[in-house]
Amino acid sequence: MTKRRLVLTSLGVSLLAAAGAVTYRKSTVTITSIAEMQAKLANLKLDKLTSLSGWQPFKVFAHLAQSIEYSMTGYPEMKSAAFRHTAGSAAFYAFSVAGAMTHNLTEPIPGAPAIAESGEVNAGIDMLIAALQKYENHAGDIKPHFAYGSLSKAEFAQAHVMHIENHLKLIKSTQSVA
Repeated sequence: MTKRRLVLTSLGVSLLAAAGAVTYRKSTVTITSIAEMQAKLANLKLDKLTSLSGWQPFKVFAHLAQSIEYSMTGYPEMKSAAFRHTAGSAAFYAFSVAGAMTHNLTEPIPGAPAIAESGEVNAGIDMLIAALQKYENHAGDIKPHFAYGSLSKAEFAQAHVMHIENHLKLIKSTQSVA
């Protein structure tokens, strides 16, 4: 009975979030394509980047690349099937309708190996750009997301871009290198 109550509570909260997202979405929200995101990331390589809070930029970019790789190879740990079919899928729906994602920006992917706290930022950006290109070229099966469950390739592309955008909110350019 407790599990059922938890699932129903999670579902209720997720449905409220979805309703709020639909209400909040502005007509000016546009979803960035993977190609547009790759160009945006390439432009970041011209700047000196710092973190406003949380992880250092290298770790952020490595985390994002890791997430994209897992969408093609499979995530190391999955939330329960009940969660993925209720709260998880409702959360993705809310994010997709809103055109933006929000989540804990210092939470690693469940079961994933630890990522170095720091490293060469442009190398991290290059890893992320390469992961996006690999995803674009991927002709195999797309693996279920650990929380959202099964997504189409287009839905996962949207999730990846929203995930990147969410993390970029805490990355600031301090000066141009050029």
